[in-house]
Amino acid sequence: MENINPIKEDQNKLIGLEIIRFISAVAVLFWHYQHFSFIIDKPIDFDKEKQPLYWLFTSFYNYGFLGVQVFWCISGFIFFWKYKDLIYSSIVTGRKFFILRFSRLYPLHVATLFLVIILQAYQINTTQNYYIYQNNDIKHFLLQLFFASSWGFENGSSFNGPIWSISVEVIVYIIFFITIKLFGKSFFLNISVLLFCIGATYFKMSSPITHCLAYFYIGGLAAIAFQYFEKNKYHKYISTICFFISVTAFYVAYKYNLYAHKNFPWFIMGCMPFVLYISALRIKTHYTFQKIIELAGNTTYSSYLLHFPIQFITIIIFNKLDVSIPWQSTSFFLIFMLSTFVLSHLSYKYFEMPSQLFIRKKIN
Repeated sequence: MENINPIKEDQNKLIGLEIIRFISAVAVLFWHYQHFSFIIDKPIDFDKEKQPLYWLFTSFYNYGFLGVQVFWCISGFIFFWKYKDLIYSSIVTGRKFFILRFSRLYPLHVATLFLVIILQAYQINTTQNYYIYQNNDIKHFLLQLFFASSWGFENGSSFNGPIWSISVEVIVYIIFFITIKLFGKSFFLNISVLLFCIGATYFKMSSPITHCLAYFYIGGLAAIAFQYFEKNKYHKYISTICFFISVTAFYVAYKYNLYAHKNFPWFIMGCMPFVLYISALRIKTHYTFQKIIELAGNTTYSSYLLHFPIQFITIIIFNKLDVSIPWQSTSFFLIFMLSTFVLSHLSYKYFEMPSQLFIRKKIN
């Protein structure tokens, strides 16, 4: 039977990508921090400008949801970087690819799903209402169980709501594998997929899946370009151009408040290939710094799935004590952020990695 041990990671880590990945995870937590002001599924007496350190993290609070699109771009870059040649040459088969993805994503997903089920059961029993996500029935349980909570069959968000973006990414993983296997690792394949997604948007036929597909393949384009030019004499010049385009884009977005524009996601899509190209540059760093960045990067999936249950448990405890949530407090905010990433690190080290290795060994 084929070896399905994890593919060895590149010893020269993509530190820049790890940093962006972590910042994106933090952005999502900022965006969902407002949940602490919710009663049932609506904010009560909520003033976004009263959130802790709002003056410093205004963009994170207001547009942190865009961290999801950045995640999708990074995923596309990493998957094309790591898997496209291996899939095309059949070193990674469909079975192996499925096991690698399943063992990485499913253990924490199913664990947090059942944790939220328990919390919602307690909540409905004590308050007669669900917290935040309202579609918590058998149908949506089954959709969540099979990573299908955002495939178009749902009535709305349910259980551990943030899983929606992983749900659509699972579909994109399948499309990625099939297209690489059937059509090879062509640059024009990515262009074709992007044109399809743009067309779907233009004709008002888009969906979360086509959105994810577009960002994923944008990241893939950056990976293909980087691998092509990395050992090319023009690599240094292209890197310089990408750097200036990235800096200019960030400046323009900040200067003219483009974050608030309805078409800003398209701006992100246009800029991310240049940002990812720069982020993939080999950076020589001190070993300690590299390990810290790797540790932070490893907490991103955990923090994404754990932050809502952590918020939920906090709400239940404060309600039990009959004390209002001090969501405007900087100390409360810092404790929430710190506890989320500490628990995410513990989850990765003592649950996710052991589960991943156990599944791969058992199926081997």
